Amino acid sequence: MTTEHDESADHDAAQGLSAAHADIGLVAALHMELAPFLERCLPLRRYTGGEFVFRGAMYDDTRIAAVESGPGTKRATRATQSLLDAHEPQWVLSVGFSGGLTPEVRRGHIVVANSISDGQDSLEIDVGMSADPAKGLHVGRFLQVNEVVRTIAEKQALAARTGAIAVDMESFAVAKVCVERKVRFLAIRCISDDLSEDLPPEILTIFGKSGFLRAGAVLGSLWKRWSSYKDLLRLRDQAQDAARRLGAFLPPIIERLADDLRD
Repeated sequence: MTTEHDESADHDAAQGLSAAHADIGLVAALHMELAPFLERCLPLRRYTGGEFVFRGAMYDDTRIAAVESGPGTKRATRATQSLLDAHEPQWVLSVGFSGGLTPEVRRGHIVVANSISDGQDSLEIDVGMSADPAKGLHVGRFLQVNEVVRTIAEKQALAARTGAIAVDMESFAVAKVCVERKVRFLAIRCISDDLSEDLPPEILTIFGKSGFLRAGAVLGSLWKRWSSYKDLLRLRDQAQDAARRLGAFLPPIIERLADDLRD
């Protein structure tokens, strides 16, 4: 497979890519959420546009533009706007990890939003997809929050109050921009943590409210509780497994959307 080229230092090449049309756009907070799917694609270029990293790729004959927004509402909004300005995709997918809020939504399962709420407003989404819980596929409401939801009790309370099956920090923001721009949208995520256990308390120190990894906080947490390294390694493994499952689920979705664009 062709090696990905870093064009961030090449202004002319970056300008050329930034003007390129894409069929489908992907928005993810972190590269690791996108990586397994992009490994299935023919990589074209990587460039930095403003504060965000963009990647162009081909999946069969479908042109993909992916942007890493970083966690949180504001960054997801700006990244989606930048993606639409630069590449004009006809479909945008918010992809990545999510926390499960109901007992049947387990770690490693795929969740697809038919509505998304930020706790105040809601957006309805015409998914055109049926749930198949026996195969780990759920369709339902997503809830966007402003910080990591750590405990089982917090997740249960959110589910009871909102009717959501999954929680993340970006999908509503991406959807809102797409609605404003009249671009078709889907939110597809893989559950990385569920109701089987609380996330370790260090997660809030290490990632903070923003969801960004703070390297110094990792060392601090290890100093305070050496055994926390096992929790952190387990969370890393769970995230990598979720990314692989998401990467395997996306190709037929991309193919379906590409067929829709050709009709």
